[in-house]
Amino acid sequence: MSRQHEVINAEYERAFVVGVELYGTRPLLTLQDSLSELSLLADTAGMTVVGQATQNLRHIDPNTFIGSGKAEEIREAVLEAQAQVIIFDDELSPRHQRELEKVFGEDIRVIDRTVLILDIFAQHARTREGSLQVELAQYEYRLPRLTRQWTHLVRQAGGGAARGGAAGVGLRGPGETQLEVDRREIRRKIDKLKTDLERVRQHRQQHRQQRSRTGIPVISLVGYTNAGKSTLLKALTGDDIYVADQLFATLDPLSRRVDLPSGRQIVMTDTVGFIQKLPTTLVAAFRATLEEVANANLLVHIVDASHPNAPQHIEAVEDTLAELEVPPIPRILVYNKSDLLPPGQPPLARAGGEKYDAEVTVSAITGDGVSNLLSAIETTLSASMRRVTLLFPYDRGDLLSMLFSSATIESQEHTPSGARVTAHLPLFLYERLKDYLISSE
Repeated sequence: MSRQHEVINAEYERAFVVGVELYGTRPLLTLQDSLSELSLLADTAGMTVVGQATQNLRHIDPNTFIGSGKAEEIREAVLEAQAQVIIFDDELSPRHQRELEKVFGEDIRVIDRTVLILDIFAQHARTREGSLQVELAQYEYRLPRLTRQWTHLVRQAGGGAARGGAAGVGLRGPGETQLEVDRREIRRKIDKLKTDLERVRQHRQQHRQQRSRTGIPVISLVGYTNAGKSTLLKALTGDDIYVADQLFATLDPLSRRVDLPSGRQIVMTDTVGFIQKLPTTLVAAFRATLEEVANANLLVHIVDASHPNAPQHIEAVEDTLAELEVPPIPRILVYNKSDLLPPGQPPLARAGGEKYDAEVTVSAITGDGVSNLLSAIETTLSASMRRVTLLFPYDRGDLLSMLFSSATIESQEHTPSGARVTAHLPLFLYERLKDYLISSE
């Protein structure tokens, strides 16, 4: 073994990143910015990026994604850089991955952005719920890609069949049998994980109902990964909360009580950070956790004001919230990391538009502007809630459940006509339940 090879093994795994830009498309980030973000993801996963390649295409090649000529060109660059893994910035289909592995050879791994993010999530999941969610997303990603993992069995079957004089039957049988066994096993694991996560979802629902009865509003922190949500929660509470300057440092939701200027208490919940091209398998797997967002009384959207792509980060978060079908909950836009802005430079010009009820500039590190944020939260909560009394027939338990999930309950009593509830409602819920209204303030 050469000394050079020993040095390479002592370093992080060497990665080569590849990005594609399609003519006629308008991606959220430029190709170079997206590759820079991919390199940060690779660094978070424990890799060292040693090279990159880009390709402009009119359409995706059905075989190698980037075209056979470009694939050969990248292969030479990868060998020269002595990279061990190639990371594509877009999700590869099973066929693309299979064909690219043929081009690059068995010694070079081919993965995509989805696999990289799943790996980071697996590294950072610290609770049983987080581990279940990541495991489910990994299995759902792997299921359609099993064929390539069993090619060695097909080759073994083919060799035996040739000796037996029945090449067609031998080539198909054992390989397919093993593949189906593996598929059934993964489907069984997916079903079990979904069952376990459904129990988590039901537990969260019960917890939300109990929390609603206390009359304490719930505020959800949302934002692009590494925008500073955990740092802000730490600044607001003074608690010892894990903070790291890296992508997806926090996956598991964390809730803390916070006192507003009036003395009123709120519950503030930190959730997983978002990112452009967030894998759909992850969005689905983390739906139980992200229900905390949909059932909040107020969303506080935190953006890194010092980042050059801050407007695009805002758009990516809004796109993910729309994908989660989050209702029109009141929102505050918080420009964080103001301490990193040049002296005298204001944050971005009103990037949030009409979607936000307030915009505040803060520095979670220095504490500057945090008191203004608390005042904005209190003002927005007061403006967005109505105190009402409702009467629900006993056969409309679904509406009562909806109320307990999203409103602040003041009192409840059972009458001959139905369940009479006095609560503080967000406006979107008021519109849905106004047919059951007795009085409103």
